[in-house]
Amino acid sequence: MLLLGIDLGTSSVKISVVDIDGQRLVASAQYPETEAQIITLQTGWAEQSPDSWWEQTERAIALCHQKGVYDPKDITAIGIAYQMHGLVLVDKDQNVLRNSIIWCDSRAVEIGDKAFEDIGHETCLSHMLNSPGNFTASKLAWVKQNEPEIYDKIDKIMLPGDYIAMKLTGEITTSASAMSEGIFFDFQFNGLSKEIIEYFGFSDSLFPAVKPVFSAHGRVTPAVGAALQLKAGVPVTYKAGDQPNNALSLNVLKPGEVAATAGTSGVIYGVSDQLAYDPQSRVNTFAHVNYTDDSKRLGVLLCINGTGSLYRWVKNTFAANMNYQQINAEAEKAPLGSGGLRIMPFGNGAERMLSNKQVGAHLHNIDLNLHTPAHIFRAAQEGIACAFRYGLDIMRENGMSPTIIRAGKNNLFLSSLFTESFVNATGVPVELYDNDGSMGAALGAGIGAEIFSPAEAFSNAKPIRQIEPQGSDFEEVYQSWKAILNQHLASLSSI
Repeated sequence: MLLLGIDLGTSSVKISVVDIDGQRLVASAQYPETEAQIITLQTGWAEQSPDSWWEQTERAIALCHQKGVYDPKDITAIGIAYQMHGLVLVDKDQNVLRNSIIWCDSRAVEIGDKAFEDIGHETCLSHMLNSPGNFTASKLAWVKQNEPEIYDKIDKIMLPGDYIAMKLTGEITTSASAMSEGIFFDFQFNGLSKEIIEYFGFSDSLFPAVKPVFSAHGRVTPAVGAALQLKAGVPVTYKAGDQPNNALSLNVLKPGEVAATAGTSGVIYGVSDQLAYDPQSRVNTFAHVNYTDDSKRLGVLLCINGTGSLYRWVKNTFAANMNYQQINAEAEKAPLGSGGLRIMPFGNGAERMLSNKQVGAHLHNIDLNLHTPAHIFRAAQEGIACAFRYGLDIMRENGMSPTIIRAGKNNLFLSSLFTESFVNATGVPVELYDNDGSMGAALGAGIGAEIFSPAEAFSNAKPIRQIEPQGSDFEEVYQSWKAILNQHLASLSSI
């Protein structure tokens, strides 16, 4: 018996097939091999085609099947992880009405800020635990204001993972976790937010049925089963945003446990049992995968939008003929502090931890007689690590003080230099695990299908390495980086 995990990322779709016995990875594949396109029609905008997501999902599943190491008919449940906060709109025939406005799009910041003022800070924070910001609700309001001809055709709104489940099953459902990440959920009443819906003038009929994350979200249709070599009727039993799912994949389910990832975005995600919030909404609180009315489990999320975008830009600009492994090796040739070079990794839209300001990416103190590509590569990794420290200090202000952070050994955590920079910047040890989001989605499917409990799902999970902080030499790098960031923030405030 097998489980299929689908991880719909910004860059690609990854698939994992996991054996139920021992939770062993059988095969995995991803598509495309190069990074998927982000459509940028205007500065600060970011869109992707949901139809392209489905095509990528189909191709990734086919590539996984082609490995020939399992029988697709043995797959008994499907789990889905997905890029958070995106807006998908379909009509009554389940046709997509426009490109998805994705997580790093900044067009709705002013709409969200105005809603924060008009509804009231105290109401938003005590009920939704967040400012509307540039989250999904504000993006839907932007469509309502700017594309009324599209808005009038909407039958249902979805998060990206809801859309993939719809394509598999023909059914449209969502969860409290998904609605909370869209800022549609009221934690005081455990239901859709009347304040948000009434303020923006949304109809209740736009929202799908809300089901638990671990539950039946529909069954694979005969047509889709035939196309994907799956048995018709296989249930989708798990759907979660990529960061709650990453936490699940690292067995981060209890209050005080903390996960991190450094992919397209950089995230620290800690679990709490308190309905708490940052007064400035710089870090955000959502319903975790195991949130229930009786057992409140919240995910406190720090997000750095520019993480992967910076490293991709560095590669494309300075090392187009090198792979990331070669770039990581080259970065190790530069000294700690990168010869004074400092990089701000904020060039991918408004940054929540900077109060939704668009700071932009910046390179500082370039010495044309000293700095080489190796310095650039190291400064990028150090700049991202410094951004994590800046955000973690905000989380510490709000009572989240991890003693250890768990991360999958993937993306930037494949780099020993970055991992050491992260640990030395934050002062917190990191445990690395050999897993990823698609495997987490597969295990989530097993939990949702009641094949095993969460404890059983991770009974074989062991860290492959633990990295401890090595002194305070990185503190000088961080303080000089922070001083430059503060100058940028002050200049933006004076405009």
